[in-house]
Amino acid sequence: MEFKQKIHSHYSQMVQDRIDVFKDMISGLTEDSKNDAKGSAGDKHETALSMMHIEQEKLTNKLKEAIAQKAILDKIDASKTTENIISGSLVKANGIYLYVSVALPKIAIDGINVIALSPQSPLGNHLMGNKVGFQFEINKTHYTIEEVN
Repeated sequence: MEFKQKIHSHYSQMVQDRIDVFKDMISGLTEDSKNDAKGSAGDKHETALSMMHIEQEKLTNKLKEAIAQKAILDKIDASKTTENIISGSLVKANGIYLYVSVALPKIAIDGINVIALSPQSPLGNHLMGNKVGFQFEINKTHYTIEEVN
C-alpha cells in the first residue's frame, strides 16, 4: 500500500470509529432515558431527562459531522495522483505533509507526521489548484510546495 493510501485508510478508519462511538453513546442515552422514565417522578427526574436530551442532541450533531466527513473521504480515490492540487492530494510544503481532505487530527504514518486539512481552510484554500514550486504566504509564514501526490 502506498504512503497516501495508508494515510487515507487511517483517516477513514478514524472517522468510522468516531461514528461508531457516537452511535453507541446515543443509543446508551436513549436506553438510559427509557429506564429512567419508568421509575422516577418529579422535578429532579424532569431535569435529568432534559439534560439527557441536550446531551443526545450534541452527540447527534457530532455524529452528523462525522458522517459528512466520512462521505467526503469515501469520494476520494487515494490511488489517484495529479499535477495540480485537488481534494485528496498529499502535499509536501516546507517539509510538512498535508492531506487535503477534511480537517482531522495530526497522525504519524511510517514515522512521518501528516496533517489533514480542509480545502476550505486558509492553508487548504491557498493550496487548491496549484502545483510544485508554487509559493505563498499565510500569517507571515512563507510556504513552498515541494511535492504533490
